[in-house]
This record gives sequence, structure tokens and C-alpha cells, in this order.
Amino acid sequence: MANAPKMRVPTAADLSSMWQASGLKQKLIFTFLMLCAFRLGVQLPLFGINNEIFANIAAGNNIIGFLDLFSGGALGKVSIFALGIGPFITASIIMQLISVVIPHLEKLQKEEGEAGRRKLSQYTRVFTVVLAVFQSIVFMTFMKSLPQAILPGVNMGVFFISSIAVLTAGAVLVMWISELITEKGIGNGASLIIFTGILSGIPVYADKTAQMVAHNGALQFGLAALLVIYFITMITIVVMQEAVRKVIIVNPKRQVGNKIYGGMNSYIPFKLNPGGVMPIIFAVAILLFPSTIFSVLEHATFKSEAVKMIFVQLNQFLSPDGLVYYILYFLLIVGLTFFYASIMPNMQPKDIAENLKKHGSSIPGIKPGKPTSEALDKILSKTTFIGAMGLGIIALVPNLATYATNIHTLQGIGATSLIIMVGVALDLINQVKTHLLARNYESFLKE
Repeated sequence: MANAPKMRVPTAADLSSMWQASGLKQKLIFTFLMLCAFRLGVQLPLFGINNEIFANIAAGNNIIGFLDLFSGGALGKVSIFALGIGPFITASIIMQLISVVIPHLEKLQKEEGEAGRRKLSQYTRVFTVVLAVFQSIVFMTFMKSLPQAILPGVNMGVFFISSIAVLTAGAVLVMWISELITEKGIGNGASLIIFTGILSGIPVYADKTAQMVAHNGALQFGLAALLVIYFITMITIVVMQEAVRKVIIVNPKRQVGNKIYGGMNSYIPFKLNPGGVMPIIFAVAILLFPSTIFSVLEHATFKSEAVKMIFVQLNQFLSPDGLVYYILYFLLIVGLTFFYASIMPNMQPKDIAENLKKHGSSIPGIKPGKPTSEALDKILSKTTFIGAMGLGIIALVPNLATYATNIHTLQGIGATSLIIMVGVALDLINQVKTHLLARNYESFLKE
């Protein structure tokens, strides 16, 4: 260690130089401006709608209220961004699931590199438009059935068609903003849009909670206990997001001239939660899609009361307050975590084993080739199982705590929102660190 370079405390000038050279400032400013554009669209109401009618329904309907939270209030205001990022996320889920089943799509994803991924992205965009049109038709049919929801004097035919076109265009614009953030900004665009939507709803939930507990000592104690549970949950989420299982790798020595290189041990880091926040987001999207349809149809006008009762019962069956919802939610999180682990390129045991064998590296005590692949598969299965079960339990505990403390006003920012907010924040911090680390390497190469 005698020849090791001395460490120097970075000055303000160094930090400023790193900020400028890595392009971090430009990415952050671009991301901020795109999110501002999204928030501006949330405030622009759809023409011809009486917003107060739907806002009252959203306040009393758990499913619509939950969707409104993820849209940043756009749904409750019936804005041009009322559909939010939902159609794009749903389309992404379906494309990722069917790409495992359809050989052509699987080939595009795994064998054709960047060109194949661009084609898959294009298919996802087209499918997003289809879903946006469908959801717009369902939503406008629901609005049409509500008394006094549409302002008097509006031409129904023109209004119906134009509103569907505007809502679809709004969903496509939100998709475009999210892709621009991912490509030219910093962080995952879709996750950041959901993140800002949740943040925008926190003051409303905090105000409702403050009014509810203001003159009730028992509820104040319950709120303190609930906040402690939320805090512990956040710490657990951070641990889950950052935890890795390190597999030791022995690298071979090689001689070049009179010098010997290599021979040092390294490790492969397998994340305990490989999917990050995406299993949570996808699980919510999968559950809320049919629930939204049933909720809309519940308020529609039917000639037969029996048909209407079927939709009412289905809506109650999948309600976010019901036991069935939590069971399905838990199972979906576990299943989607395993699904993400199975499609991630850096978590394929067979490919990793082949690469290790090609470079002459090995895991201590395990033969190269198939034995290494089988050993890695066992390690990954155990790691992913622990991560999936942990993520599923974390997602349930705060929601159950809201019932135990009888404080339902904070249910909207329960475990789902906490996991998304903490996960997105950690991802953002890690990407900033990556840019700063790249700057360190740039400085090293110039010296």
C-alpha cells in the first residue's frame, strides 16, 4: 500500500467540474422541465366536463381514488392527461409477458440486440395507442352515463369523438415524455412520472389526516404508530433494494512478458430484488385494469338489474379494501419478481457459466460448465425467493397497519406508494453516482 496514491478531499471547484463535465446538470434540468410539462398537462381540463361531479365520485370510490393518486390528480380533474402513464405501463407488461411466449418477440429481445429492442419498443407504442383508445371509450361512456357530468349545450357526438381523441393523444404524450426522460434525462421516465404524481397527492392526504386526528387522542396515538411503521418500512425497502448476494469468482493468472496479470478473486453481485419497483407497479396495473372496468360499469345504466349486480359484486371482489385483492397483490408481486429475474440479461445462469468458462474463471469448489450453471441457478432461485417474499410482505404490512390504527386517510400513500417513492429515489441517486463515477474515470484518463 506504500505506492498507493494519496486521497485528496474534493473541493467545491472539483464538484463543479464534475457536474459540468459529466453532463449531469443538463440531464437534471431536462428531467425537471419534462416533469413540469407533465404537471402542466394535469391542470388542463377536458372541454365540456363538469369536473366536480367526477371529483365527488373519485373521493368516494377507492379504485378511482387510487388511480387518481397514480395519475397525479389528473383523473379526478378529468384533465387531458386523465389516463396518465397507465396505458403505456399496461402495454409494457403485456409485451414483456408475451415476448416469453412468442418466439419472434423473444428473438427480438434476446438475439437482435439494440435493433430488436427498438422494434419491441415500437410494438409497445402501437399497443399503447390501442389501449388508450379502449380506455378512453370506456371512460367517456361512463362520464356520459353520469347525470350533469357533461355541460349543457354540448353536441354529444362531436364531444364524444373529440374527447376520445384528446384523451388518447394525452396518453401518447405522457408516454413520449416518459421515454424522453429515460433517453435524455436521468432515471426511468415512467417511474418518475408516477413518483411525481404520488408526491403531489401527499399534501392532500396530510391535510385530511390532520383534520381527522386533531381532536382525538386515540387517533393521534394511532397516527404516531402508523408513522413509525412507515419509517421502518422505508428502511426495510432501502435494505431490500441495495442488498446483493455476492458469488466469489476465481480468475486465472496470465503471464505477459515478465509480468503476471490476474489471479485476483472477484465476485458476481446478484440483487435480492432484481426488479426494483417494477413488480409493484406492474402488480398494481394488472389488478387495477379489470377493477377500473368493473367500477365504471357499476355506475353505468343497464336495463337488467341482475347484470348490474354482477358488476357490483365483481367490483367489490377486486376492491383494494378486500382480502382477495391483497392475496392477488401478494401473489402477483412474487410472480413478477421471479419473472423479472428470469428475463434480466445479467441473471441468466447458463450465459454466466459459459462466459466464466470462456475466460477460464470459476466458482471455488464447482466445476466449470453445466455444474456452474446449476449452482448459479440454485443461488438465484433462493435469492429471488427471499427477495420476492420480502417485497410481498413489505407491500402488505403498512396497508394492514392502516386498518389496525383505523387511520384510512393515509391509505393512498401506503406501502405501494412508499416502495415506489423510495425505489425511484434510490434509482435516481444511483444514476447520479454513476455519472459522477464516469467523471472520475474521465479525469483519470486525461491525466
